[in-house]
This record gives sequence, C-alpha cells and structure tokens, in this order.
Amino acid sequence: MFEHFFQCPYCWEEISMLLDASVSQQTYIEDCEVCCNPIQITAHFDDAELVVFTAENIEQ
Repeated sequence: MFEHFFQCPYCWEEISMLLDASVSQQTYIEDCEVCCNPIQITAHFDDAELVVFTAENIEQ
C-alpha cells in the first residue's frame, strides 16, 4: 500500500488516499476527508506501478 495525493473534484483541496497495488484494477467510492463528498476512485496498476488514476465527482 502506498499514499497517493490528488485534488478533490468538489472542494479542490489536496487530499491523499492509501492505494493497494496488489489489485491491478479497482474502482470504488470514498468520501473526501475535507468536504465529505463521495469521490469515485479508479486506479490501474501494472507490475505494482500506478499507471491510471482518476478521482471523479458522483452525479446525483
């Protein structure tokens, strides 16, 4: 697991999340630690290297 920093798509604050490189493709929803809005996280790893990362707001 490693820490990845990115900007929240709602409040634009820099936040971080722990990512698990043992799962090559993953999509999940996690709340922003600053504004508490739900963020859809998509991460793809190749040989434990992060190759794709997106953090998108959830349309309601």
